[in-house]
Order: sequence, then C-alpha cells, then structure tokens
Amino acid sequence: MIIKSIRSNSIALALFALATALVLSSVDNLTRDKIDYAERLAAQRALLEIVPPERHNNDLLLDTQPVPEAFWSILGLIKGGNIHIARYNGEPIAAIPIAAIVPSVTADGYSGDIAMIIGVNNEGTIAGVRVVQHKETPGLGDKIDLKKNDWILAFNGKSLSNMARSQWAVKKDGGQFDQFTGATITPRAVINQIVATLDYFNQDSDRLFNQPQKKATNSTGQVEQ
Repeated sequence: MIIKSIRSNSIALALFALATALVLSSVDNLTRDKIDYAERLAAQRALLEIVPPERHNNDLLLDTQPVPEAFWSILGLIKGGNIHIARYNGEPIAAIPIAAIVPSVTADGYSGDIAMIIGVNNEGTIAGVRVVQHKETPGLGDKIDLKKNDWILAFNGKSLSNMARSQWAVKKDGGQFDQFTGATITPRAVINQIVATLDYFNQDSDRLFNQPQKKATNSTGQVEQ
C-alpha cells in the first residue's frame, strides 16, 4: 500500500513538473519574442534619428555589412559588428545621399566604454552621432547622451575634409568643440573615436557602397518582391 502511494505521488509530482516546465517554456518564448521586438524597435529608433525615413526607403535593420576584422581595433570592436546601409531606391541619388551607420566604441571614457553609432554620408560628412551605451557620471559626462544635452549634434555635417584635423578636439585643447564643466575626459574620448571612425570610413567606403542591397525574405526563405 505504501509503495503504491509512493508510486502515485511520484507520478503526480512528475506530471506537475512537466506541466510547470511547459508553462515556463511558453512564458519564456512569449517573453523572448516581446524582448526581441522591443530591442528591434529601440535599434530602429536610434538608426532613424540619424537617417530619417525621408532620406531612405530600405530596411536599415536588414541592410547591413559586417565590419571587416582588419578594422575592429580602430572602431574599438572586440567581436565585430554590423554597419547599417541607408539607400534610396537601392542606388546613390545626389538629392538624398546614401549613408553608412557605423558601430564604434571608445574605451577612454571617464567611467569605461562609450558605445556609439556614427552615421556618415557618402561624401564623408557626419549624418549624426548617438551614444547608445555609457557609464559616465550623471550631471557631468552623461551630457554626451542626447536625452541630457544637445552637445552630440555639433558633429552633424562635419568631416575630415571641411575641418582641419587639429579642430577635432575640445576647446581646452585648441579645438572647435565644447567640453563639459568638470568633465573633459568624456567629450575628448568621444571626439577622438569619431575621428577614428571617419578614418575607417575613408578606407572602406568604396566597398560599403558597392555591395548589393540585402532583400527581405519571407517565412519560407524566399526573397520578397
């Protein structure tokens, strides 16, 4: 009788564990889908701040090119990354320039790494810069974040051609860009990394803009028209 009771309890416990696992698995799948969707929207919002919808008609999240390993170090990337390509009708049009949005990281921030995405128009001017991750001091170095300050907008339209390299520095160092009161290290690190990214772009832009556009695929793996 005791053995039969133990067996029944064991079966009941096993069924309960199985049901719990199935419920947790279902919840995990639903949660993962929501997280993936939220991350996609966040990434898309950041990209669209740099290259707004009126300047392109391709999917910025889909149309990407990997950063060649030879350039990982100059862009501060440890495991590589993807460059997002903005296109209009799949080819360059003078009125609406194509741009590349490049991931770039500097390890020289006051409190550690500062991760950015840097949009560069096909003629080499800055389309926009956004800091996507940092640990800089609130009220001081965090002014690199557009939510805190518009300092990052000062780079729009600048390039290594229309500005002397010596001007790519904070005013304290004889350059053109403002530093922050009590925080010079942070803006200096950002400026230096933007220059490094422009140097990369000048070396790799021909390859980037001559790659075929990636097409969206449906659930069967077929290219959508």
